[in-house]
Amino acid sequence: MSDDRTIPSIAILGTGSMGSAILSGLLQPGVTVTGGIRVTNRTRAKAADLASLPGVTSLALEDQPDANRVAVTGARIVLVAVKPAMVPDLLREIADALDPRTIVVSVAAGVTVATFESLLPSTVSVLRSMPNTPSVVGRGVTGLSAGTRSSDEDLALARAVFETVGAVVEVPESQIDALGTISGSGPAYVFLLIEELTKTAVSKGFTPEQAAVLVHGTFRGASELLAASDKTPEQLRIQVTSPKGTTERAVAVLQKANLKAVFDEATDAALARSKELAAGA
Repeated sequence: MSDDRTIPSIAILGTGSMGSAILSGLLQPGVTVTGGIRVTNRTRAKAADLASLPGVTSLALEDQPDANRVAVTGARIVLVAVKPAMVPDLLREIADALDPRTIVVSVAAGVTVATFESLLPSTVSVLRSMPNTPSVVGRGVTGLSAGTRSSDEDLALARAVFETVGAVVEVPESQIDALGTISGSGPAYVFLLIEELTKTAVSKGFTPEQAAVLVHGTFRGASELLAASDKTPEQLRIQVTSPKGTTERAVAVLQKANLKAVFDEATDAALARSKELAAGA
């Protein structure tokens, strides 16, 4: 994050891995949250862990059953980061505690804008987001979709929140599930490639520790090289692949495996499951 930014009062309902990641972004230098941050959790222990953070009011449902309603009262932005199955009941609980013009942002996979809008007052704006796990280290990619009642200003405010933990791509909601199969699930694909290449390194006689250095360092270095370069991934690959060399031989084997078709099939499977979840299956 390069520029200072000011974000209005915000409530985060549910601070699991993604809610906590966004909270950490809001606490970064250069971010000012006017009106403070309120967060809720089910347990007293989890709430206590967050209570000492500067500018954060941490509430536990275990101690205060109406904590979600208290948290959203007066908040300009409300992030709903609970498990998808919990969303409808939560929305019914907070609906009449929301101020007019509140921006409610879903961080719950598979729950549509239509579901949110049907359970919240017409004066409330709804947006849907799809962050990914690298948000935890400030390297996230978040898909963001406007709802039928959200304004350009609402979209800009939501974007500012997610830019504290990485990049934001605005898409229509019809694309948000497809985006989830790329950037949302994508870290798992990368970890799988690292896992399998590490196994290959061990099978070639390296210790697990050596294999980890070789593979983890290579993936990190390649990613940072791509980020620092003005070249495309294809151009960088060709740059590494000397004609008639060892890398060319290896890449030929990988290309013969038709990785494009494999990724097409994998992301299609993820998209089908996303639609099942949205339908309650």
